[in-house]
Amino acid sequence: MTVTALADKDRIFTNLYGFQSPGLKEAQGRGDWDNTAELMKQGPDAIIEVVKASGLRGRGGAGFPTGMKWSFMPKEPKPGKPNFLVINADESEPGSCKDREILRHDPHKLIEGTLIAGFAMRARAAYIYVRGEYIRETEALRRAVAEAYGAGLIGKNAAGSGIDFDVFVHRGAGAYICGEETAMLESLEGKKGLPRLKPPFPAGAGLYGCPTTVNNVESIAVVPTILRRGAAWFAGIGNPKNEGTKLFQISGHVNNPCVVEEAMGIPFRELIDRHAGGIRGGWDNLLAVIPGGSSVPLVPAHEIMDAPMDFDGMKAVGSGLGTAAVIVMDKSTDIVRAIARLSYFYKHESCGQCTPCREGTGWMWRTMERLREGDGDSATIDRLLDVTKQIEGHTICALGDAAAWPIQGLVKHFRPEIERRIAERNGGAMMEAAE
Repeated sequence: MTVTALADKDRIFTNLYGFQSPGLKEAQGRGDWDNTAELMKQGPDAIIEVVKASGLRGRGGAGFPTGMKWSFMPKEPKPGKPNFLVINADESEPGSCKDREILRHDPHKLIEGTLIAGFAMRARAAYIYVRGEYIRETEALRRAVAEAYGAGLIGKNAAGSGIDFDVFVHRGAGAYICGEETAMLESLEGKKGLPRLKPPFPAGAGLYGCPTTVNNVESIAVVPTILRRGAAWFAGIGNPKNEGTKLFQISGHVNNPCVVEEAMGIPFRELIDRHAGGIRGGWDNLLAVIPGGSSVPLVPAHEIMDAPMDFDGMKAVGSGLGTAAVIVMDKSTDIVRAIARLSYFYKHESCGQCTPCREGTGWMWRTMERLREGDGDSATIDRLLDVTKQIEGHTICALGDAAAWPIQGLVKHFRPEIERRIAERNGGAMMEAAE
């Protein structure tokens, strides 16, 4: 099924580029906070069912069904154990830059969504955890939260709904690992951001030992519009099981890097031609694409050109949609050096809690640096691939996987390039031996 481009009337983020003020009055003019109490009168369970019916899947990377995640929360919180909602605005994945646009230009969409989602999960309060480097974004969000409190939209009798709901903004210290949901909860509690073993899952014991749901900024910000326009409207965009709109972040070797809201499942070629001005130097110059942020495997040009940009489409080409941070690389790219640079990032950001990640990420980076210079042989490549498999799936959180997958994608698709470097360094001896 070929998905058509998103019509302007179906856009949710109408101030994505900041052409209008992010202030409350202007946000209300764009439809935010429009009779929010009436939406909440449906009741928590009905709201969750609408979100389920819409097909909304988490926009933070994993793509877990949002309504189902909400339904895991206790319907009758125990005394002294209130439910909490935590918003993950720790956007530290290389290539990802969508949530910052929401925080800067459309913060009231997020705040209204936070109130509605919190109400649906019987939450007492919400915490928005913002990436440490997002200084101006945090300031914009705090201004919007203050406006919402001043207008009675959150706090006591939030938006006239009859419930009390508080929103707290917490700025992190710039640690990538705190984007992992349980490390984020540790950080919110004032501790070092180390991922927790699961179970217990946050819905059972999360922030301060209370039931907690952690959601991405975009996942929460689209909820009020879904409730206003209906689940069928949202589900009618995109492909089955890949419904709705999505913010794509297009960077790298395109003529017009941008963040754009599009329909899930739009073909890669159309996405780039329509919004990013095409590939620098033309389509014949495309080498590879990292389609979902730095932690997913790269896809060579011929495999991704006509692939649908959604969860299933990217899975079919051996990668993942992730956060839809599309990193485009043309044939001028030193592909081995690019992946080596990502290896350094994951080595640097590992919290060091798990041995495979603490020791393995450094070893993988050092090996990638050797291979970048052609220092090694076929056995070195095989050993590197074997180590990535030993790290993948053997750590508490997914950082080990994130460090392994880019290397696995490189070896799968560009092994001849690595071997060429080795052969050049060895004066062609490797090629002669192969013959």
